[in-house]
Amino acid sequence: MKILTIDNRKEAKILRKKIAKFDFSKFKKKEIYELIRKMREVMKASDGVGLSANQVGLDLKFFVAGIPADISINPRLNQYKSASNKFYAIFNPEIIKFSGEKSIMEEGCLSVPGVFGLVERPEKITLVGYDKNAKKIKIKAWGLLARTFQHEVDHLNGILFIDKAKNIQKIELKSKI
Repeated sequence: MKILTIDNRKEAKILRKKIAKFDFSKFKKKEIYELIRKMREVMKASDGVGLSANQVGLDLKFFVAGIPADISINPRLNQYKSASNKFYAIFNPEIIKFSGEKSIMEEGCLSVPGVFGLVERPEKITLVGYDKNAKKIKIKAWGLLARTFQHEVDHLNGILFIDKAKNIQKIELKSKI
C-alpha cells in the first residue's frame, strides 16, 4: 500500500472520486482486520493522524485514525507525538451534526505533500458509522478528533482540504533520515 498524491493525475482522479458504501457481506472478518492493520501501518509510518481508504487506492468507504491522548503537534513536519493513542476504524462514516462554533487550524494532508493551509471547521461533531464488526456506532467528537473525522469524511466524498483552505503555503519537504 502506498499513499496516493494529487501530484499524479491518475491518482488525483481516485482522490477526487466519491466513494460508495462499504459492503460488509463482500469481506470475511479476517480480510477486514487485515485491511485495518495495513492502513494503520501506512498511517503510522507516514506520521499521520488519519487515513482514508481511497488515499491508498481502495474504493472502500472507511478510514482509520489514531489520535494521541496527550499531543504535541508540528503539522508542518507531519509530526504528532504522544505516549498513547486512541485508534479508530470507521466504516461508512457520516457526520449527522455540526456545532455552530467553528475554529480555524492549519491542516496538511498525506495526499497533498508539503502543502498547508488554514481550514475553518466546526469545533464539535456527531459521527455515525460502523465498526469493524459491522456494529453501528455513534461518536461525539471535538477538537483534533472532530477535525480529523471531518478531514477523512471529506476524503471519502472526493473533497481535499485544499478545497476549503485559505492562506495555502507550500514548503519543501526533506526526506526522513
